[in-house]
Amino acid sequence: MYAIISAGNKQYRVSQGETIYIDKVNQEDGSAISFDVLMVENNGEIKVGNPTVAGATVEGKVVAQVKGEKIMIYKYKSKKNYHRRQGHRQPYTKVEITAINA
Repeated sequence: MYAIISAGNKQYRVSQGETIYIDKVNQEDGSAISFDVLMVENNGEIKVGNPTVAGATVEGKVVAQVKGEKIMIYKYKSKKNYHRRQGHRQPYTKVEITAINA
């Protein structure tokens, strides 16, 4: 059994027990979070929502607030002695999927 959910304008394919990283959500560690379901598959039966499946939800638990790997941004203009270097780490929320209610 799996479901397609939407979080932070991105779509994720999840099943029970998985851990996913979504864009940062302001919730404390250990709190419950619920997602709307775009599509659900249960024993070969597929239900597709328009835009969401009525009555279906995915429950999860916020595990931690984490940051992704550092990426380096480097700007320069040739022959003008202009160089700028900057790093960035994207904040994510680590979520463990606890149940799929279809």
